[in-house]
Amino acid sequence: MFPTLTTERLILREIVHEDAGDIFAYFSNEDVTKHYGMQALEDIEQAEQLIEGFTKGFQGKRSMRWGITIKGNNRLIGTIGFNLWVPVHRRAEVGYEIHPDFWRKGYASEALEKIVEYGFQELELTRIGATVYIENTASNEMLLKQGFEQEGTLRNYMYQDGYAHDVNIYAKI
Repeated sequence: MFPTLTTERLILREIVHEDAGDIFAYFSNEDVTKHYGMQALEDIEQAEQLIEGFTKGFQGKRSMRWGITIKGNNRLIGTIGFNLWVPVHRRAEVGYEIHPDFWRKGYASEALEKIVEYGFQELELTRIGATVYIENTASNEMLLKQGFEQEGTLRNYMYQDGYAHDVNIYAKI
């Protein structure tokens, strides 16, 4: 059963088929995907496939992705979760995105704090990592504020729009 988490302002819940419109609304926005390592979605079917991938990842214990909602409103404003989850090695990487209408309001930070707590306490992770494009200043700063330590830079690590990008690698132990 997929866990629902709550914070002061947010509910982090399972992403379901009915969320495809919300997923498409921000994953089709190039301002969101430019630091994400994927092309912007072009149609709703791609959003439905993404949701299916989230579900299969959780069922296979490879990933866990929550939909981020503001209390009192069931619509998604973003997603957050663990990628590259390897239970036997007790590690995972965090990933997240928020619709631009909700940027700089502290929602991503609030959600990140909650899933990191969940990862260490409930999933018994010993390492939670993150890879972030160097030019993604907001995300780099947020991870540092959340107690992640920068471990280094991976050069030409991710491609976006045909160009290789360097990423910072972070971890919280």
